[in-house]
Amino acid sequence: MKRLVSLATVVLALAGCASQNLPLAPSKAAVPDYKYLIGPGDNLNIIVWRNPELSMAVPVRPDGKLTSPLIEDLVAIGKNPSDLAREIEKRLTRYIQDPVVTVVVNNFVGPTSEQIRIVGSATRPSALPYRQNMTVLDAMIAVGGITDYAAGNRAVLIRASDRGRQYTLRLKDLLKGGDVSANADLRPGDVIIIPEGWF
Repeated sequence: MKRLVSLATVVLALAGCASQNLPLAPSKAAVPDYKYLIGPGDNLNIIVWRNPELSMAVPVRPDGKLTSPLIEDLVAIGKNPSDLAREIEKRLTRYIQDPVVTVVVNNFVGPTSEQIRIVGSATRPSALPYRQNMTVLDAMIAVGGITDYAAGNRAVLIRASDRGRQYTLRLKDLLKGGDVSANADLRPGDVIIIPEGWF
């Protein structure tokens, strides 16, 4: 996390002059076969068919593990719900015959490596859970847009999945001018840095 904050600070300092030399963010970048990965803070509804006493809602702890009846300290972080359900089934075979488990995620947070982070001159800088086909516009709506003093057309997108490659975003054109061509797909782990305008 410290490394990300340091990176964000450096990029914020350089974004004012460097963003003009960066390519525009590609409008299409979504990953078609994306599978949600469970992260700390997610709430899971574990359903064990024909065993209501074993079915319950459990949180994923900050250490990435969960505890439910007959199962202690099972690592959930970084697994998709189906894989976690199969692992719970394996653990439960010691106690019941042929368990059938379904895991449903509620209150999505996701692993920190996949969260979309919006920092700088956003109305409410935040870390958002990534979801399939999420766009820059979706992220901006979630954080309440940009401040009056933001240099929205000098915003920078850092793409973690592409070794930290940087792109320019035209947030002012998108949010204030309604130019949908300035919208772009996001990928898990993207960071959006919005510099403040110079007077």
